[in-house]
Amino acid sequence: MSLAQFLSILRARWWVAAAVLGSVVGLTFVGSLLWPKSYTATASVVVDGRPDPIAAMAYGGGTSPAFIATQMDIFNSDRVAQKAVRNLRLDQNPAVLQQWRDATGGQGTVQQWLGAALQKSLEVTPSRDSNVLFITYKAPDPAFAATLANAFVQAYMETSVELRVDPARQYSSFFDARTRDAREALEKAQSRLSAFQREKGIIATDERLDIENARLNELSSQLVAIQAMLADSDSRNTQARANSDRLSDVMNNPLVAGLRGDLSRQEVRLQELSSRLGDNHPQVRELKTNIAELRQKVELETRRVAGSVGVTNTIMRAREAQTRAQLDEQRSKLLQLKAVRDEGQVLSRDVESAQRTYEALQGRLTQTSLESQTNRTSVNVLTQAAAPINPSTPNVPLYTLVSVFAGAFLAVGAVLAIELLDRRLRVPEDVATLLDLPVVGLIPGPGAPRRFDRLRRPLLAERRWLGLSDSAKGA
Repeated sequence: MSLAQFLSILRARWWVAAAVLGSVVGLTFVGSLLWPKSYTATASVVVDGRPDPIAAMAYGGGTSPAFIATQMDIFNSDRVAQKAVRNLRLDQNPAVLQQWRDATGGQGTVQQWLGAALQKSLEVTPSRDSNVLFITYKAPDPAFAATLANAFVQAYMETSVELRVDPARQYSSFFDARTRDAREALEKAQSRLSAFQREKGIIATDERLDIENARLNELSSQLVAIQAMLADSDSRNTQARANSDRLSDVMNNPLVAGLRGDLSRQEVRLQELSSRLGDNHPQVRELKTNIAELRQKVELETRRVAGSVGVTNTIMRAREAQTRAQLDEQRSKLLQLKAVRDEGQVLSRDVESAQRTYEALQGRLTQTSLESQTNRTSVNVLTQAAAPINPSTPNVPLYTLVSVFAGAFLAVGAVLAIELLDRRLRVPEDVATLLDLPVVGLIPGPGAPRRFDRLRRPLLAERRWLGLSDSAKGA
């Protein structure tokens, strides 16, 4: 269908289009005037995912879309709706109770039934690039719509506090019990450590261990020195047994040296007297007697000095054995002290571990206790809903404008449908299209010379072209 054909159809059946368009617009206008009025009240809140300033410093960036979606789900939950019903005391209204009985037969609760009914007129929409939520409520009464919007906001804020406080209270009870157990464990660990220290007589384990280590080192040094002295004493004792005359102690002894000097002088004198007086002279015999006595004294003194070397060796051996025993005893004492210290350190670590556990639980208990006592929420009211002056529905100008477009569409459809049922020739092109024949002439109607002139030129041109074609065929 060409544009000329479409316009000719509309021109021919304009009254149908006008009737359809006028009917649609008129019915829409009248229906808008008769439609019950509905008022929409709007409130807005700001949702902050990090109400704690310290937590806000720890986490950067904005609130995630998932968090905003969660808050919208909370807003549309039955818990918020039923809390709004309880806050407004609608469940105590006799008329509402009667409607609930008539609708449900007394099944369920009036809060559930009324909350589900009120949720149908509630709409929560988020802002595009912010944390603002818009809460709209539609109702026939403007004051009731504003009251319900504000009631839902208040119920949502209270529910947010409950959702934050209830888990904190549960955690607080849990950490309270765990803290008491940790405190008892700490007291028991401290008691075991104190009893162990009293039993072992420990005051300062590390200092005592240092003293005993110094004592052990001192005994080790003494034992080394005594062993060196004992080796020298053994050497002198062996020499004293083999040849005591050449023993250094004997040779360095002043008494033995004096006696040997006297003996040497007496022997020299004896030789002089013997050569001069003879062996039987009384002086020679007396001198021999004195020499024999001196030799006996030298031998006795030599044996005494050699014996003293043996005694010294015996004393050194006894001292070495005593020092070795003291060293072994000190080593055993030190090992025992280290074992005691290790056991004490185990008990000390138990006390430290119990102390850390108790402090950690005490910190969590304090935190959860503070959170369970908070009455602040992460939601702040931006604007409260006010009773609207103008109704939101019906919107007569909008509905009328929409009805104009819809009526025009229906009018065109009606005209085309009627034309399909009653097809007529409107323009010369319809003849060629429907009959598949060329148009050779056109009889204009009265008062239509101009239109005839416009249409005649293309027809004459077509006719000449057809005549030329026929003559060409005859030739």
